[in-house]
Amino acid sequence: MTAVTLIRAAELSDVAQYAYAATAPADARLIFLAGACPLNRDGTTAAVGDYPAQAAACIANLRGALAAAGAAITDVISTRVLVASTDRADLGAAWAVVREAFGEHDVPSTLLGVTVLGYEDQLVEIEAIAAVVDPR
Repeated sequence: MTAVTLIRAAELSDVAQYAYAATAPADARLIFLAGACPLNRDGTTAAVGDYPAQAAACIANLRGALAAAGAAITDVISTRVLVASTDRADLGAAWAVVREAFGEHDVPSTLLGVTVLGYEDQLVEIEAIAAVVDPR
């Protein structure tokens, strides 16, 4: 059971592969996650040169950070996916992995092409906010 309610907007295009808005109840604890990067445990960059594989590594690291905060991917309320490329195909390749990972929980998202990301050989980063209602 998630505290997040995804909101559809019938008057907006249905081309977007995500909800247009999301809410959480007043008693929800918000979790602001640092950008999930495609880093291996030893700090090296995973899957150098491979947008989809780096997106998958980011998702794995995002799941780990969520778990450490007492949350799951279904508790995410929004994402921002950063892709170091000016080619829409690269953005699409990374987005396809993110979209598959979230499945039916298609949170409001922003997909951005950026010039460069922080780590050597990094191509993808995923920022997220989650909301959970803790047991009383």
